[in-house]
Amino acid sequence: MATEALESATIHPDIDAPVRRATFGDQLRRNARRHPDKLAVVALDSPAHDRRELTYRQLDERANQIAHALADHGLETGDVVAIMGRNSPELITTFWACAKLGAAVTGLNYTFLPGELHYQLSHSGASVLVCEDSLTPTIDAIAEDEELDPLDNLAVRISLDTDTDEAGEEWLRWSRLLAVSSDVSEPEPSGDVSEHTIGLIPYTSGTEALPKAVLIPQRNYLVGMMPAFVTSVGLVEQDVWYYLLPMHTIAGLGLQIALISLGNTIVLPYSTDPQRALDSWVAESVTCSAQTPTFFLQMIKLEDFVSAELSQLRRMVTYGGTMPRVMFESFAAVAPNMEWVTFWSQSELAQTPTVGRFSSLEDIPRQDPSWIGQASSTLEIRVVDDDGNDATHGELLCRSPGVMRGYLNDPEKTAEVLRDGWLHTGDIVEIDADRNLFFRDRRKDMIKSGGLNVSSVEVERAIYTHDGVMEVAVVGLDDEYWGQAVTAFVTARPGEDFDGEEIRAWCRDRLAPFKVPKTVNVVDSLPKDSQGKTLKRELRGTSAPADA
Repeated sequence: MATEALESATIHPDIDAPVRRATFGDQLRRNARRHPDKLAVVALDSPAHDRRELTYRQLDERANQIAHALADHGLETGDVVAIMGRNSPELITTFWACAKLGAAVTGLNYTFLPGELHYQLSHSGASVLVCEDSLTPTIDAIAEDEELDPLDNLAVRISLDTDTDEAGEEWLRWSRLLAVSSDVSEPEPSGDVSEHTIGLIPYTSGTEALPKAVLIPQRNYLVGMMPAFVTSVGLVEQDVWYYLLPMHTIAGLGLQIALISLGNTIVLPYSTDPQRALDSWVAESVTCSAQTPTFFLQMIKLEDFVSAELSQLRRMVTYGGTMPRVMFESFAAVAPNMEWVTFWSQSELAQTPTVGRFSSLEDIPRQDPSWIGQASSTLEIRVVDDDGNDATHGELLCRSPGVMRGYLNDPEKTAEVLRDGWLHTGDIVEIDADRNLFFRDRRKDMIKSGGLNVSSVEVERAIYTHDGVMEVAVVGLDDEYWGQAVTAFVTARPGEDFDGEEIRAWCRDRLAPFKVPKTVNVVDSLPKDSQGKTLKRELRGTSAPADA
């Protein structure tokens, strides 16, 4: 009876009407009206500018201008825009302009080879490319390469001419788009945008030869990721973020959505440099940042780190690697009120995370640095064994309003990970009675040695307890006898000296014999991607020693 009454009630027929919807563009407009003169973006040390600023009013106005200009060049709701370049106010503005039109954004890694860039541009179906001026020759070379299929879908190319202006005549100029659209009669662009409109398409690579394109609707961030970051990470409106995350990654493209939506200030460095980061943290009164342990380890090696005024720091989010004790101890000495945030998520979850906050290793359950916290407020989890039964050790499954729509043009892979009502993450974890999660390994990184499973992360943790070790990565290398030989690559802290046998002896006192690395390679550095994550696939390309 009640159901019939509700169905017959007079209601507004359009559930996605602006009067009730929650989209990215709506949130930027609201913040521009709430605090128009607050700094939204501060850009530092670009080639032509020491410092540039955008208030929330200016960011909203420029996003509207660019949205109108893009619409004039044919961009519509449901289209895809690719962005490529170092972090800049222009790339952030482009993202919010696209959000207002209902166009999805995909970030291109400017360090990619031409074939990789061509694949993403072609596979995504991008009709517009917004590119840093200095990188336009790379795109021109792709277009002229007769061995690559023509990019017929790419109709509009826009050069960000803020620092340099050397692109060819076929490129539109960012400055010209702003000038032409500066007097538009309707400041807010019109578009058929809803909460379910795809907002971004990050590409995530795995063991497969080609990356997968993740389709993320706008609602996923507003009802999935953002509430989790407020309640679990502890974001507040007054935060100032030093933003090192590149916008071609889900971390870089996604986190700025939350920060701008919450009214934070984003400080954008032109490059990832530990010394400049330290100086900027002091000068800009930075309260938060997010990076891999690799970057924080580089910072604590700076001579003036111990004397820097960093008492304003509130949160440091770290992810993507094992966290050594020296990192915590060094930061505690200069920022005693700061909390660390350990973080786990995936592109497929729109960054909806598990989160753990702590000040020292003693705050971590069991003092286990593999702890990735607990499920946040908008994340439901299970841990299952190989038969799909609930277990204390196994694959992590997730449910959340942050779960992706699917993989673009890949229904088979979508069905592989979205089944039985859960997202199958491929990550192996342990869960305790208090629902604490401990990351054990990626399923693909588990080493099968002599018929036994060895967690690369467990071996890395054991090696990190050696005081002389700066960084370590453990992989399985093909071996005729073992199947896969447990192999470690280790870098030393400044002033430390050891050989591989010393590390193997260290491991023998801390690990079961079959887990001890067959070989330890002491190297000057580990291969990294543009985000600072260790490229284990490159280490796997190393030949195992003959005597392994």
